[in-house]
Amino acid sequence: MSATAINVKNLTKTYGEGSGRFTALRGVSVKAELGESLAIVGKSGSGKSTLMHVMALLDEPSGGKVTVMGQRATGLRSAELNALRNETFGFVFQQFFLIPGASVLENVMLPLTIAGVSGRERRRRAMETLEQLEIADKASNRATDLSGGQKQRVAIARALVNGPSVIFADEPTGNLDSATGEVVEDILFTLNRDKAITLVIVTHDQTLAARCDRRVYLKDGLVVTPKELTS
Repeated sequence: MSATAINVKNLTKTYGEGSGRFTALRGVSVKAELGESLAIVGKSGSGKSTLMHVMALLDEPSGGKVTVMGQRATGLRSAELNALRNETFGFVFQQFFLIPGASVLENVMLPLTIAGVSGRERRRRAMETLEQLEIADKASNRATDLSGGQKQRVAIARALVNGPSVIFADEPTGNLDSATGEVVEDILFTLNRDKAITLVIVTHDQTLAARCDRRVYLKDGLVVTPKELTS
């Protein structure tokens, strides 16, 4: 029986108050098992990105419970939450979120800097990860000087550098052409297969979702069947 990396139960998430109140999640329960690839699928506004943010401890739920590696995360103090997130998760986003004026190496070292890793060790681990992603030759380049595909490789290197158990990828190929997107997909699924990293992909792309071991479908803040998703 596989172990559970993340378990969320009866999640609710509400934004705003009064007439502006909006409920993004309406009692969602989802598990991500260690070493699996999981797609969270839904159209824009379905609640899929909100679900990812709560699962990844980037946002607090309005109700429900979040457990990460067997540890209850709901109710942790801010410093404990930040440490758990930094040690356990890596993130890859559609918009890359690289620091434009910083070098590729500085961008990749960022999670290690936050974790308080020494300068020499930060550089060693970051260069090792860049080599793994076949972009070490761009280490001294500024992030703004890279192509979209190169930026996403750097973002994956940054996600990988702290040795995460889980990588969250939110529309990771959304800003890439088809050929480059396929390369990025292959990198993510190779990491999932070869390093047993749990891969959680948020997407509206059914083709990308079909590559995952398992799919969870969201519509209007609820888990639905594939048929209900398109109805």
